Amino acid sequence: MIESESLNQEEIIKELCLCNGLSYEVVGKEGSDTSKLEMFFSGYPRIVGLSLFPDLTSLTIVAQDIKEISGLETCFHLKELWIAECYIEKIGGLQKCSKLEKLYLYYNKISKIENLEKLIRLEVLWLNHNIIKNIEGLQTLKNLNDLNLAGNLISRIGKCLDPNDHLERLNLSGNQICYFKDLTNLARLPCLKDLCLNDPQYKTNPVCLLYNYSTHVLFHLPFLQRLDTLDVSAKQIKELADTTAMKKVMYYNMRIKTIQRRLNEDLEKLNDRKCKLQKLPEERIKLFSFVEKNLERELAELKGSSKVHTDRSINNKLSELEKSKNCETITEEPSLQQKILTKLSALSGRVTFWNKKIDEIEAIYRVEVKQKKKSHGLLIPFLLTELETVGNIHFEEGSRSDDWFTSCYELIRSRFCSRDFRTYGITGLKVKRVIKVNNRILRLKYEEKFRKFLDSEEMHGSESYRKMMECLFYMFDPEVTVKKKRLLQILEKGFRESETSKLPLRKEAVILSNSLSMCEGPRIDFLKQKYQDKKQNTLENELFRHGILLLTKVFLGHSVQAPEQESISQANFPMANSVFIPQKHFLNSIMEPRSCDCGFRQCKWFVFDPDLVLPEYVVEFEYLTVVKPHSLFSSFNNVILEESKKISEGSVLSQDLKFDEEVMKMEPRIKPRPKLISLDSKTIFSLAKTNIYSHIVNLNLHGNSLTKLRDLAKLTGLRRLNISFNEFTCLDDIYHLYNLEYLDASHNHVITLEGFRGLMKLKHLDLSWNQLKKSGDEINLLCKHTTGLLTLNIQHNPWQKRNTLRLSVIGRLKTLTHLDGVLVTQEEARAAVKFIAKTKITQLSVLRHCSTKEERPRVLTIWPSAKILTQISKVGPHVHLSGNWYLKITALNLDGQHLFEITNLEKLENLKWASFSDNNLTKMEGLESCINLEELILDGNCISKIEGISKLTKLTRLSINNNLLTGLEKHAFDNMLHLHSLSLENNRITSLSGLQKIFTLIELYISNNYIALNQEIYNLKGLYNLVILDIYGNIIVWNQENYRLFVVFHLPELKALDGISIDQLETECAKDLFGGRLTSDMIAERQGHSNFIQMQELNWTSSSIRTVDLIPVDQFRSVCSVNLQNNNLTSFSGLVYLPSVKVLCLNYNHIESIMPRVKPQTHLSNRQLLYQKVASSGYGQHGTSKMNRDTIGGEHLPPMMHSLEVLHLGYNGICNLIQLQVNRLRNLKYLFLQGNEISQVEGLDNLAVLQELVVDHNRIRSFNDSAFAKPSSLLALHLEENRLRELNKLQHLVKLEKLYLGYNKIQDITELEKLEVISSLKELTIYGNPICRKMLHRHVLIFRLPNLQKLDGIPVNSDDRTKAELQVSELQAKKNLLIPASNSPVDGSPFAHLKAPPIKITNVILPGDFSHYLGPDFTLTPEIEDKKSKNTGILTSNPRSIHAEIAFRQLRGINISPSLLSHQGIAPPATQIFQTSHEEGRIPGGNFSRSNQL
Repeated sequence: MIESESLNQEEIIKELCLCNGLSYEVVGKEGSDTSKLEMFFSGYPRIVGLSLFPDLTSLTIVAQDIKEISGLETCFHLKELWIAECYIEKIGGLQKCSKLEKLYLYYNKISKIENLEKLIRLEVLWLNHNIIKNIEGLQTLKNLNDLNLAGNLISRIGKCLDPNDHLERLNLSGNQICYFKDLTNLARLPCLKDLCLNDPQYKTNPVCLLYNYSTHVLFHLPFLQRLDTLDVSAKQIKELADTTAMKKVMYYNMRIKTIQRRLNEDLEKLNDRKCKLQKLPEERIKLFSFVEKNLERELAELKGSSKVHTDRSINNKLSELEKSKNCETITEEPSLQQKILTKLSALSGRVTFWNKKIDEIEAIYRVEVKQKKKSHGLLIPFLLTELETVGNIHFEEGSRSDDWFTSCYELIRSRFCSRDFRTYGITGLKVKRVIKVNNRILRLKYEEKFRKFLDSEEMHGSESYRKMMECLFYMFDPEVTVKKKRLLQILEKGFRESETSKLPLRKEAVILSNSLSMCEGPRIDFLKQKYQDKKQNTLENELFRHGILLLTKVFLGHSVQAPEQESISQANFPMANSVFIPQKHFLNSIMEPRSCDCGFRQCKWFVFDPDLVLPEYVVEFEYLTVVKPHSLFSSFNNVILEESKKISEGSVLSQDLKFDEEVMKMEPRIKPRPKLISLDSKTIFSLAKTNIYSHIVNLNLHGNSLTKLRDLAKLTGLRRLNISFNEFTCLDDIYHLYNLEYLDASHNHVITLEGFRGLMKLKHLDLSWNQLKKSGDEINLLCKHTTGLLTLNIQHNPWQKRNTLRLSVIGRLKTLTHLDGVLVTQEEARAAVKFIAKTKITQLSVLRHCSTKEERPRVLTIWPSAKILTQISKVGPHVHLSGNWYLKITALNLDGQHLFEITNLEKLENLKWASFSDNNLTKMEGLESCINLEELILDGNCISKIEGISKLTKLTRLSINNNLLTGLEKHAFDNMLHLHSLSLENNRITSLSGLQKIFTLIELYISNNYIALNQEIYNLKGLYNLVILDIYGNIIVWNQENYRLFVVFHLPELKALDGISIDQLETECAKDLFGGRLTSDMIAERQGHSNFIQMQELNWTSSSIRTVDLIPVDQFRSVCSVNLQNNNLTSFSGLVYLPSVKVLCLNYNHIESIMPRVKPQTHLSNRQLLYQKVASSGYGQHGTSKMNRDTIGGEHLPPMMHSLEVLHLGYNGICNLIQLQVNRLRNLKYLFLQGNEISQVEGLDNLAVLQELVVDHNRIRSFNDSAFAKPSSLLALHLEENRLRELNKLQHLVKLEKLYLGYNKIQDITELEKLEVISSLKELTIYGNPICRKMLHRHVLIFRLPNLQKLDGIPVNSDDRTKAELQVSELQAKKNLLIPASNSPVDGSPFAHLKAPPIKITNVILPGDFSHYLGPDFTLTPEIEDKKSKNTGILTSNPRSIHAEIAFRQLRGINISPSLLSHQGIAPPATQIFQTSHEEGRIPGGNFSRSNQL
């Protein structure tokens, strides 16, 4: 290979021809028509000689020593260029290659994308494996469809690719892209189909390591076909991503609404507190105003009287005496007038004083509202950040139960030194909220830098690097308030972003401190300096009282101390990772000499690498100061509340209240007049002192109890009317008073001005201290009917939209000179006119606030679509309008435009998303033509009724929060077939009946309304898609005990209620508490139909059923088998009305009696009370007389359930069979009562056909006289696992064939002998009793019971009988030898209780597996009673007897295998599943072990 340094141009061309199989001579002389050249691995130093190839279209140069692109000036036809694996540092020399379509410059040293502007035909551009940091210079490449920038240093995407809207393939693998927000920029590339961010051939982008990376990309880029070389075109994948994103949006929407609701609750508390505080001043003002108006009336009457007297004296020429009298009157009257005027002045002063108090309270209220909003203001942006990052940034609010909260709190307190803050009267610090920041992106960066540092250093042990880690406060710029935007930027992207600041060195390093005073001192100094010239002493303490700290985790690395702050930079400390300056080097006004050593530890730190500073905690705090802050909850304001009830001597306001009393006692003291309740002609004439209506000019009706003003229109000459301090709720009687100039209607209860008309000359109107709310409606009426109004007072009314009320009134009532006693200035009037002009929807306002995007942007946010679209792409007022411009508008956002009505939208037929929040709308009108509307937001208006939306059938989201809705019209939502989200918070809705047919509803927010009744929840039961419900703040929340569980039970599909997720445990608790009513609807729901006539079985187990209510009963007449095992029934409930039931299984319930028990007696004995508390005490039976027990037992009660033959009542906790009332089931054949608390067998006398009774596993000790008093048809009796010691009272069981006595406490052989009276006994079990330890019982029983066929599960044959007779004879003989005849028992029984020596038995062969219990040799002694009682208590896990188990399994339809039956020694039943037979076996002897049986 020829060395490239020595090659000249001719040799280079020869090499080029040789590599491409061309003749240099021919090419040099004639040129070449070759269109394709290639050069691989030959040391080609530079591009030369291409002018010899004029037709060249493709040039490939790979692995050469080329350092620049040159020599292409003649390649006009070049379409494809490869210069790869070379040393190119700059893109250039391509200006003449205007036809270039493909450009491959990978594996070079290019640092910037440039000089490509003229390659407008370029389709493919590969710049992978370079050192490019920014995406730029691609604006003109409109045809670019394949871009490869993998393996570079790109960290941001931004909007640089927006012009390349034909891009189909994009590879950005192996770069430094970290944030999801960058990836969302790719959503603006509509043709993008193949995206690579995690190509296996390159390193991983940090963003690919984040949670939900694939979901985020697929949601924002739904048209992708391939992602990271994988096929993602399947519809299921896209749907999964969309569903996941939708769930997250719904979840965060719920959480944000919860925060807003809590804020509203806090604001409501502040408002309530304000109203309570203002109550005393308001009462004082009302009192003084009342007295003022009384005095004004007296003064007016006095002046009128003086005028009359003066006129008469002049006209009639009275005598001198009369003149002198008149003069006396005139001279006396001014004295009274002067007193009245003096008192009026004093009253006015007190009114002014209390108005000032109201204003002070209002000012404090505004400050606290502002602080509350600011405190909550961070929470919503935090949640939105969580949503946008799909949980990779997570904010967790701490509480005192969290260890990290306590640690953070203690750290802050340890770094607060009160001496540092003494100058400002700060005595302490109160931590209000701590929020933990979990930023996975920044943590990965931090850990990566940390590992690199450890790898590059020789660290000896963990202690070495732990000393380099510290928790420090970030020092914000003191001249810039901590803005939410800046704080969020730090928490999301760290400290690497450059910031505009006047603080020195902020771009060089991250400035931190370990001292709270060093961190906060500059801010406090700045605020002090800023406001020192303004005399705002009351607010001075509030300026710095509240603050925010950002606590960071810092790896300091190699840290050195710097002598001066100005010299700090990475260049001056190249070997250091951080620099610190002790506090003593700083001169700060906040510092002062002190004796503590805090100053030695306090330092300011400068960390050069921002990635080594990790934000971890946001702390909201409040300084505690010597001067207490103004608060609605301060002690001063508490005094105001108390003094409204009682004036205490020496209290804060006692002096002011004394002044009030002194003013009230001033002369003249007006006597109260009788109050008028109604008004008639006579009264009017009396007050006006005239008999002619037209002569009445002034009418004062102040201070009465009037509610109506009849016949007032007759007073055609009336100019002045005063109706203050009455009981008016409306002014509809005041109409057509064409000469009325003055009207005082203050201090009433007026709620509307409807009917107020025809007052064209009215100039002065006072409507203060009423109940007017709807500013829009009332101002409209005033505009229409009072065109000449000069002064208007509307203070102290509960107006909606207070903030814009003054401008709105002035702008519409243009003749006003005074409003609320304040002069209307010209500036104010002009501002009001402009304000009113903006309250109408015009073409200009539509264009300013609209968008023409046809699809909603795929962004993870909860904001309305109209708001998002108008922010992203506004049309603008200067757009060129075509003839049908309005048809292109799809989104309209007119929030906060102070609209009074929706107009001029008739042509916006394609409008999809509209928002009209925070306006003055009173009606939902003007949207009828927008039939394609999908989203409508009307929050914060004055709408009182849902109407005008019946044609908006495509609506998916509707929000009408913070309005005046009182109800939901019945058919308002009937046509809403696509409505998914409905929000009606903060209204006055009382019923949910109008929501029954919104079957598509997924989210319903209706908190803070007036819903009170439980039945309203039933209106939502048909909404099976509803998963999020918020009804917090309604009356039902407090009225309904266990309200939350109540709602969860009735709406089982809910996933979240009132902003809190519903877990499985809560669902189960709801079922336990409210479940248990088995109804026809429930059965129909499970079966899918309501035809129950053919139903024969009812199986409803483990459903917490408490009652059965099957209506109509005739529909269930064919049901013959019912299984309600494992429920909560306490009686048979509605089952008693089912006529055909033969088999009833109620195991594992809480059955007490067949019919519900009556209320207990009012007077109970102590024993009965003990029995109620402890059922096992046994005292319950003794407390009831025999007569009462017979009555309760059902002997005198009519029989029921005549078809019932099999009844299972196992494991119900039954204590008393008499109270159970089973005597009423006269046709019962099989009764299973195993596993209960029964101590006496009683109350079964009327069960004449009972064949089998199972009472295993109970507490029976013996049988009383009434147990088996009558001859019985009983064939089988199960008494295993009881406490029987004796077997008396069994003589009436004449038909008994099977008796099971296993695991009782029978000790004496004489008890077994009592079974001789049951001659029919064929099968008997007694294993597990103490008597079985003697091993003689078998021979005795076989000997005594001649018809016995099975004993303890082992068949009895003739050999057994022979052995039994022989054994009994031998024992008898031995006993006769050992015991003298005189000591023989009287009854001659060989087994009486006798003292005898032990008998040793050897080499005994025992049946079955007995031998392993006793061994071959054992000894029998008379004293074999075991003093240790065996614990045979109730074990709820024990199964029922084998017969009960067989019956129950067959009831449930479970087949019992013959192998199981044969293993247990039991033959399967032939026909009836509960019938016992003579061939039926018992447990074999080999299974006598207690543990085996259980």
